[in-house]
Amino acid sequence: MEILLISGISGAGKSVALRVLEDANYYCVDNLPPGLLPQLVETLVTDNQLSAAIAIDTRSASGLHFLPQTIQMLKKEGHHVRILFLTASTESLVARFSETRRSHPLSRRLNLDMNQTPTKTLTECLDEERDILAPIQGLAHVIDTTDLRANQLRAWVKDFIGIPNIPLVLMFESFAFKRGVPLDADLVFDVRMLPNPHYDLALRDLTGRDQPVVDFLENQPMAHEMYHDILQFLEKWIPSFKKDNRSYLTVAIGCTGGQHRSVFMVEKLARHFAKLEDVLVRHRRLQ
Repeated sequence: MEILLISGISGAGKSVALRVLEDANYYCVDNLPPGLLPQLVETLVTDNQLSAAIAIDTRSASGLHFLPQTIQMLKKEGHHVRILFLTASTESLVARFSETRRSHPLSRRLNLDMNQTPTKTLTECLDEERDILAPIQGLAHVIDTTDLRANQLRAWVKDFIGIPNIPLVLMFESFAFKRGVPLDADLVFDVRMLPNPHYDLALRDLTGRDQPVVDFLENQPMAHEMYHDILQFLEKWIPSFKKDNRSYLTVAIGCTGGQHRSVFMVEKLARHFAKLEDVLVRHRRLQ
């Protein structure tokens, strides 16, 4: 079984790393008491789980000193165990705690006075946490997240574990401007300047999926120009969206009623990109 243990200093990005692994189909467990690790692995093996990412840190400090021995035991049993340790400078961590206004996990557990109020500062809690986790850090691959953006951390975690880029799901969506722009749209294109089949009585009750409407718009030079302009834009910028670790990209194309021109354009673009990406098609105004 592939086991990735995630540990590190509070505020250094463990939650970000865990979400990356969850998106990559790892079975993820956060804040596992170290003493339960062997039982969890046994259960996952019984359930035919092939990979798991497990966060263990000072939130459940009991048993941490036995973790190195537990890791050796799991390796002897044939499991592939790796450890990822996230850290950051104290100054950076203090700033992050200030932004989130959260208390440190150790602040309510270390040296409470008679009135049950913390007697250690945030900096002292971080120093204590570093001491507690030092044995684990010595066994791990360490990533310093001091100057990293969340997106950079996601990319580095993928590189460490060898996760391939998560496929981008590209959704093409037609809509009617008279009903408003969809809230889920990432990119919006307006095709209302194209000749409107609505004014041809033979085409009015049809949609952009019907061949007579397709033939009508295929014979419009402006429709061809618009199609190629949108196509070139998407082919240029989709790789950048992928590098930004996007899982979904919604391309919304609108016309007046969402029945003819936008539907035609969505169908035409979707056919092209279906050869390259995972593509979904949605028409908001069609049954």
